[in-house]
Amino acid sequence: MSDAASHSAGWRPATYYPDPAIRALDPRFEKYWLKLSSVERLTTGLRWAEGPVWFGDGRYLLCSDIPNQRIIKWEEETGAVSHFRKPSNFANGNTRDRQGRLVTCEHGGRRVTRTEYDGSITVLIDSFDGKRLNSPNDVVVKSDGSIWFTDPTFGLLGNYEGYKAEPEIDANVYRLDTATRKATIVAEGVLGPNGLAFSPDEKILYIIESRGVPNRKILAYDVSPSGDKLSNKRVFVDAGPGTPDGFRVDIDGNLWCGWGMGDPELDGVVVFAPDGVMIGRIALPERCANLCFGGVKRNRLFMAASQSIYALYVNTQGAPGG
Repeated sequence: MSDAASHSAGWRPATYYPDPAIRALDPRFEKYWLKLSSVERLTTGLRWAEGPVWFGDGRYLLCSDIPNQRIIKWEEETGAVSHFRKPSNFANGNTRDRQGRLVTCEHGGRRVTRTEYDGSITVLIDSFDGKRLNSPNDVVVKSDGSIWFTDPTFGLLGNYEGYKAEPEIDANVYRLDTATRKATIVAEGVLGPNGLAFSPDEKILYIIESRGVPNRKILAYDVSPSGDKLSNKRVFVDAGPGTPDGFRVDIDGNLWCGWGMGDPELDGVVVFAPDGVMIGRIALPERCANLCFGGVKRNRLFMAASQSIYALYVNTQGAPGG
């Protein structure tokens, strides 16, 4: 079935292998494509799915449903779907710190929080230099324990994914030292900073510029040897008509990116090699906002796509920190 036909028909699982929704655009993608796996839809009925994060110790996935003010939980063993947190304060991006605790970006609270082992919530940061943050969007944790997050104004634009308000501060990218609780701006001037992720060796930080002119871009920065500063800003990918949002990096340094904006030729996931070449595509009948790796061997790609969550086994693993 063509991308357009699949899109207009809604979700239909593949009836044969290899799944026609998966395409290699470059021979390098063949290494990662399991020909006896197919895209599965795990659940649907969300309003805007975002921020998936895998908990291997509990064998479950958490995913934000921003407008519905909830974080849902999908259990791998049973397929059961339940509420993990409601209300969620318009939670968006999620990750885990190096101690396994949930770290969440909240539009509603304009803050980054940590869920402790007993379920209590610690506010890690909600202001910078005396001014309230905008609406923290996506977050990653570096091997030194520092928390890096983007803070665009998207949650302030209306009352659907946050609370309408005027921004008090520029849209920046921050690094939070969790030992000292000191935050620093690591990237300024990014137009609509969105998804972010480190390369496997943590020498590069990639950031989505989702309001780039004339196109969205994936930017790349060099991380200083001290691990706390960025330099050498450059365009890694000019997305053209594409709409990258959130992404994760695998152990080989490939970027697996949520993609699309209601166009059957774009909606789904695209994969970029470390040299910036698009090598693969996973077509979905919905735009994919964000994704993560999980499963017992971290080789299952979970895709938060508008109103549904999809999964696909792949022949790679997610890099640590995402």
